[in-house]
Amino acid sequence: MGQKKDVKKSVFKWVRITVLALLAGCLVHYAASAYAADETKADNTKAVVATNDKAAETTDVKKEEPTLFEKEGTVKTAEALRSETDTLWTCLAAFLVFFMQAGFALVETGFTRAKNACNIIMKNLMDFSIGSLAFWLVGFGLMFGTTNGYIGTNLFFFDADSTAAIDAKINGHFGWAFLLFQTVFCATAATIVSGAVAERTKFTGYLAYSVLITIIVYPVFGSWCWNSLVLETGKGWLEAKGFLDFAGSTVVHSVGGWAALAGAIVLGPRIGKFKDGKAQPIPGHNIPLAALGVFILWLGWFGFNPGSTTSVSAANGLFAKIAVTTNLAAAAGSITAMITAWSLFKKPDTSFALNGALAGLVSITAGCNVMSPLLAVVTGAVGGVLVVYSVLFIDKLQIDDPVGAVSVHGVCGAWGTIAVGLFMADKGLFTGGGMSQLITQLLGVGVCFAWAFGVSFVIFYVIKKTIGLRVTEEEEFEGLDITEHGITAYPYFQETHK
Repeated sequence: MGQKKDVKKSVFKWVRITVLALLAGCLVHYAASAYAADETKADNTKAVVATNDKAAETTDVKKEEPTLFEKEGTVKTAEALRSETDTLWTCLAAFLVFFMQAGFALVETGFTRAKNACNIIMKNLMDFSIGSLAFWLVGFGLMFGTTNGYIGTNLFFFDADSTAAIDAKINGHFGWAFLLFQTVFCATAATIVSGAVAERTKFTGYLAYSVLITIIVYPVFGSWCWNSLVLETGKGWLEAKGFLDFAGSTVVHSVGGWAALAGAIVLGPRIGKFKDGKAQPIPGHNIPLAALGVFILWLGWFGFNPGSTTSVSAANGLFAKIAVTTNLAAAAGSITAMITAWSLFKKPDTSFALNGALAGLVSITAGCNVMSPLLAVVTGAVGGVLVVYSVLFIDKLQIDDPVGAVSVHGVCGAWGTIAVGLFMADKGLFTGGGMSQLITQLLGVGVCFAWAFGVSFVIFYVIKKTIGLRVTEEEEFEGLDITEHGITAYPYFQETHK
């Protein structure tokens, strides 16, 4: 036993000695390597210093100017960077405006009854999907193609790499971004109609109208006002007269609003809306859902208005000021709508306050780039008051608009466009510019109403007499979710016959 213990101790002793020897060897090797590295670094430093001294001596002898190639390369690099930044900004703005489709869907769903919720979602999904294709195929060319002042004649089936796009200077990366940005604008005009004709429209009839507003109603009027946004295709006749609508109070919102008015008139009111000549309330099923939609729209408007610069460098960062005027107008509109409704109904009505925010946003859209913050507040505040009285007036006319689309987009869009003629810096009636700009703005508003309402009325009437526009009384009573789509939004707790 004693011998075994001695052997064991001896083994452990030699193991410890071996480990310590290995550690010592490693330390010696590391120290040697570090010393060699320091020597190499010192030699390299001396070489760099010598080279720099030599270069300095050479520079003192002769300082050469950068070559023409180098100068041009720097300029081209800066221009390319600016172009790519503007393209990125335009795409990001388009993404925000696209997200507004979700906002419209939620607002319309919340302001209508539960039995029609899926139908609202389907209409919003399809008017964007159909509109995207139709605008690319035809609408973009009609709106931005080479024009004699009235209608575009090329750029159909738009391809930013085509010869026509190159000639129009809307080619390359920015051409694709511009197409996307204008597509989501067109879709906004189309989806505005959905809310005004909600709860009683045949799905097929609505799809037919979505195609026609995208390829006729919106792009033709848009060409009259915005064609010169493409540099080499000419000017629309209204913009040639000096009509101004920066981001679309009239071009987008009033077009959609007046089209919605035509649809609501041709369709007629929902069953039970007007009894004994008086408007009866048909409450929406989910106001919090509508509120979420309004906040999404508010967010999306930061792409809608500032994005219309299509450039972050335009006018020394004008997009930031536009974001401020947009926000102030929305806030003012919501507050004045709440106060107006409170004074009329003795309660601060939530739906009017929500629509007031949208009214402020629509109102400032035309002049967000040319108004001071104070005048933006005034413009939005007036829009908030207008939307309340407009809703009540349209009810008195026995026109059924479940979400207030005509008042928010048609009426406030017209007001916002007129406000440019009143408040535009140096050109408005109240800013020392006289009557000239105001008259031009009034002309544009009148032409928009005549075109959008007139053509849409004809379209809706033709649809009504051909494929049909309105569902039957039984289908309307049952709810369009079941009768049109075979599903319900809330299958476990929805009351069907309501």
